[in-house]
Amino acid sequence: MFRALRNYNYRLFAAGGVVSNVGGWMQRTAQDWLILDLTHGSAAALGVTTALQFLPQLLFGLWGGMLADRYPKRPLLIVAQSIMGLLALTLGVLTLTGQAQQWHVYVMAFALGLVLCVEVPTRQSFVVEMVGRQDLSNAIALNASSFNLARVVGPALAGVLIYALGGTGPIFVINALSFLAVLGGLALMRTSELTTPDPVPRAKGQLREGLRYVVERPDLLMPILLVAFVSLCAQSFSMSIALMAREVFGAGASSFGLASSMFAVGALGGALLAARRVRPSRKLLIGGALSFGLFQVLTGLAPWYPVYLLLLIPAGMALITVNTAANTSVQLAASPEMRGRVMGIYVLVFTGGAPIGAPLLGWISELGGPRAGVVVGGLLTVLGTGAAIMLTRAIGRRSHATVRGSAAASARA
Repeated sequence: MFRALRNYNYRLFAAGGVVSNVGGWMQRTAQDWLILDLTHGSAAALGVTTALQFLPQLLFGLWGGMLADRYPKRPLLIVAQSIMGLLALTLGVLTLTGQAQQWHVYVMAFALGLVLCVEVPTRQSFVVEMVGRQDLSNAIALNASSFNLARVVGPALAGVLIYALGGTGPIFVINALSFLAVLGGLALMRTSELTTPDPVPRAKGQLREGLRYVVERPDLLMPILLVAFVSLCAQSFSMSIALMAREVFGAGASSFGLASSMFAVGALGGALLAARRVRPSRKLLIGGALSFGLFQVLTGLAPWYPVYLLLLIPAGMALITVNTAANTSVQLAASPEMRGRVMGIYVLVFTGGAPIGAPLLGWISELGGPRAGVVVGGLLTVLGTGAAIMLTRAIGRRSHATVRGSAAASARA
């Protein structure tokens, strides 16, 4: 289950990631709570904040993947992580001094999204350089475990600290300091043990080349399309935890943190199970997506808070099953010189749905209440899974027809 940890560089990377992930989830919780305080509980404002953080990925995500192919990934990660730490510190100072306003949160969320355009595909494609192909699936699952362990600890710790320290400002400062752990790990790596591919030289049409490469490969296209439809509602579901806890069940900051942690408990369990798999199957991908949609609907219909908390566990397990299986499938199928661009496309669809799904479901929640937003999100996830299957088949048939037509034309010539 933990075989990737035999690699020295990956041990440094994973240790720094645990600390930074906890800080990141603390900030995510504090950011949601801060915007709700500043706007007196506006679901639409919360949706806009989530959308702004992921909008840059929709606009510039493909360029981030291209940069990951062109430049050495470790230095690129050091620069990105440093900027992210400075953004967290800035928001912390604004909040502690009482100067934080709604537009400040919007600007900081958008700026963080810009950095993530480069950081996420670079970090995702850097994993194989540390562990090699033989341990890649295990490392991806362990990264997901680390992320979701932080998702258990971070929101609960943030809820307690918001109450104990009297506000969200200290949380942002703590997150800024957490970036020192991952920066230290990157600095201490043994570069001689990294299997670094040759950088791809600058050339015209590299973005189109990456898109064409994915479209022509069903083993890449299927998981990417599935993640695209699931992520349309996944980010808004995380957002809805705050709304359901606060507006439906009347929970305070600490109880809201508990709800986020229960969702992460399921995700952590799903990630640990994924660590034992060598390669995920297509059935696992589809089953995980349909299960996530079903449990979204059930959480939206939960009559009492304890029932809601229990349903969050299988919902988290189903979502992480989709994410880890899709990520592993895509990275194993992509060639080294294309991996950055492929992961740029993957991250684009993974996060790019939030600018569409979060405001839409936030608006539905404003009109019909938080429960309506969650139920609609679950139904859209189920429909999206079916759409991903049909689109993959349709595009595959069209590609095969084009190839046959070209072959026939060549034969006649």
